Amino acid sequence: MTAIIFRRLLQAIPVLFIVVSLTFVLMRSAPGSPFSGEKKMPEQIKAQWEKKYKLNGTISEQYGDYLWDVAHGDLGLSTQYFGRTVNQIIAQTLPVSMVLGSLAYTLALLIGVSLGAMAAIRHGQWGDRALTLLALLGISIPNFVVAPLLVIIFAIDLHLLPVAGWGSLDQIVLPALCLSIPFIAGIARLTRGSLLEILQLDFVRTARAKGLSEETVLFQHALKVAILPIVGYSGPAVAGILTGSVVIETFFGIPGIGPFFVNSVLNRDPFVTCGVVLIFSLFLILFNLVTDILYFVLDQRVKLA
Repeated sequence: MTAIIFRRLLQAIPVLFIVVSLTFVLMRSAPGSPFSGEKKMPEQIKAQWEKKYKLNGTISEQYGDYLWDVAHGDLGLSTQYFGRTVNQIIAQTLPVSMVLGSLAYTLALLIGVSLGAMAAIRHGQWGDRALTLLALLGISIPNFVVAPLLVIIFAIDLHLLPVAGWGSLDQIVLPALCLSIPFIAGIARLTRGSLLEILQLDFVRTARAKGLSEETVLFQHALKVAILPIVGYSGPAVAGILTGSVVIETFFGIPGIGPFFVNSVLNRDPFVTCGVVLIFSLFLILFNLVTDILYFVLDQRVKLA
């Protein structure tokens, strides 16, 4: 197991290298400059700024300098947020995004599994059809459409939750719910389909024949096996939460990593963009590895490669 994990971590190095390389080259090849604006900067001052940020050479020279700095743990200086390094920005904003993402995925698990189990128990009834329709809507409607609707309902009309902000529990609920809705729907569909299949197996019939209650059969026997597809879904779900949090954080004014990433792209800040992409990619690789390990622990028939 240890050797396999070590090999998978080694395989992640070229993946991160390719991701960072493509991001940097694309950012520097795009039209415009980090120092261009409505008022044209004098060429002498612009040259001094480019020298300070190591952007005065060819793209290959800039790329080489950037890779050398990244290899030493230095993600560079932000060209948009003067006097701040990318390391400082990520250290300040990443914990906020992690709190939001963790709460969103917790909500997705709790609500999604519960709704999926309810739909499986009521298979073929109106409750099953209603939950299936809601899950389809949750998957189909993007969160940048859901967010304004929930703000209108819960913040403007009902005055139950604040429109935006960060720091108190009531300010976290609405963005976490908006971020979790597609994953609630996905987990509910997975749970329903898996439970419907598991409930037809012999060991479930045996448990029922022993006189066990339907709740005991469902929660102590069937659900333990039906949960495996949800474990496999966790890797893609984390990817969706990371990308979705960029939109949600920007919309609700949350001081997470999302608004900095959006501003860095709009203002041609290559170092913040590459730094955020690198961190996101690293998290995706680690979470996929953890998902594979959990799947292997829960189901010994699976082999890690």
